[in-house]
Amino acid sequence: MNLKHALAMLGLIGLSASAQAQDPNLARNLAATCANCHGTNGHSLGGMESLAGEAKDKLMQKLMDYKSGEKPATIMHQIVKGYSDTQLELITAWYAAQK
Repeated sequence: MNLKHALAMLGLIGLSASAQAQDPNLARNLAATCANCHGTNGHSLGGMESLAGEAKDKLMQKLMDYKSGEKPATIMHQIVKGYSDTQLELITAWYAAQK
């Protein structure tokens, strides 16, 4: 892998703080990846829990528990490991702000 490819991959894996600050829709866009299971804007139609309006700290703790393996899961422990803690903070804050 050459340096250019490695840098491109790093850019895809983790976004810098300045990139996050420049995109006002980043939190919403990251949270949108949860819609398949947790519903549009975090309003589940059943099966999975709704995320909209949940306390940020509560959501973040659940995600950290999945990430560490403390909370059992079928898929969430794999999904959450794909996000940086900063990205998870953005996602949980966005869901907490939903009505």
